Amino acid sequence: MLKINEIYYSLQGESTKAGLPCVFIRLTYCNLRCTYCDTEYAFYEGNDKSIDEIIEEVSKYNCRLVEVTGGEPLVQTEVLDLMEKLCNLGYEVLIETGGSLPIENIDKRVKVIMDLKCPSSKMMKKNRYENIEHLKSIDEVKFVIGTREDYEWSKSIIEKYNLIGKYELLFSIVFGNLTPLMMADWIIEDNLQVRFQLQMHKYIWKPDERGV
Repeated sequence: MLKINEIYYSLQGESTKAGLPCVFIRLTYCNLRCTYCDTEYAFYEGNDKSIDEIIEEVSKYNCRLVEVTGGEPLVQTEVLDLMEKLCNLGYEVLIETGGSLPIENIDKRVKVIMDLKCPSSKMMKKNRYENIEHLKSIDEVKFVIGTREDYEWSKSIIEKYNLIGKYELLFSIVFGNLTPLMMADWIIEDNLQVRFQLQMHKYIWKPDERGV
């Protein structure tokens, strides 16, 4: 059984899949407490569902792109079986993880979108840098940036771990902390080879709206 916060159908708001219709499976619980968290309701709220029940609900949407998210989905280890079964059924599966828990046991068919937490998150010490060794070429590394310090730190991590060209690197702003223009100017000025992304769903719907 897995404790599920919500399952819903919307447009993918982030990553290289942004803009595509997607079914989201949001799991309950998180081991982090980022200062900018926008899904605190997933810390505790949820209902127990079997893997078969989850897959049955996902199938109702007739969509092959599925994202597993949270909270922190890897807190519940049975999520590994869920993702494997989704892959076996022909779904294209993404997982968004905060980067503090091991990723090596995730099915290799799953695209991992992994955060490296910046200083302003107050969770930087939770980064599990060993995970970088287990990333695949299809995976993506995300930096959520709220300050200039975060931006400079992200650049230093990219250089330290030689990430350019190995994985898709995503730079997001903390919504309401930085303007998109500020981040765009920094990236262009530095000729930094990263993908700047906005949380598309926060511009289409209300920023705090759930189920989108």
